[in-house]
Amino acid sequence: MLLQRLSQFWWLIVLRGIISILFAIVAFTNPTLAFEVLILVLGVFLLVDGATAVVLGLRMRGHDDDWWTILLEGALGVGLGVVALVNPELTAAGLLLILALWLLVTGVFEIGTAIKLRKEIDNEWLLGLAGVVSIALGVVMIVNPTLGKISIMWWLGFYAAAFGFLLLGLGLRMWRVHKRLKDSAS
Repeated sequence: MLLQRLSQFWWLIVLRGIISILFAIVAFTNPTLAFEVLILVLGVFLLVDGATAVVLGLRMRGHDDDWWTILLEGALGVGLGVVALVNPELTAAGLLLILALWLLVTGVFEIGTAIKLRKEIDNEWLLGLAGVVSIALGVVMIVNPTLGKISIMWWLGFYAAAFGFLLLGLGLRMWRVHKRLKDSAS
């Protein structure tokens, strides 16, 4: 059932991947400027990414028992995005703590979803690997909060690129599954 619902909304997974990749491009092309507007960019990123996860979670409600985990991940992203936009004078250390928390929680939810999907599809490792990348970056940010502006942007850029490409791969796989399920139903 989870596979059917995820495949039906494959385009939301792809959208999350595209948003992550666009954020990575900004982080790599002008890291100094990107850091200066990081709170705004990050706030928008978290808000949009969270909103797409909320929509996906709500769409899965009633069709899967664990729909609330995706909804909770999205709500956390939306909440952190609003905080970043409403209070732009957050310090870099505070920003790192917020990011680290978001990355850790998101990573745990992604790994949990991947474990559940392992019974339904092959190569669910894409989502699990995205979760591992999320957790690893969250730990790095907690252990070394004094990273420089450019280093922070490069780390975030690498994370966003890896996360984005992994979600694109998963989303395209879900599109193929959706197409196969739709063809077999006809």
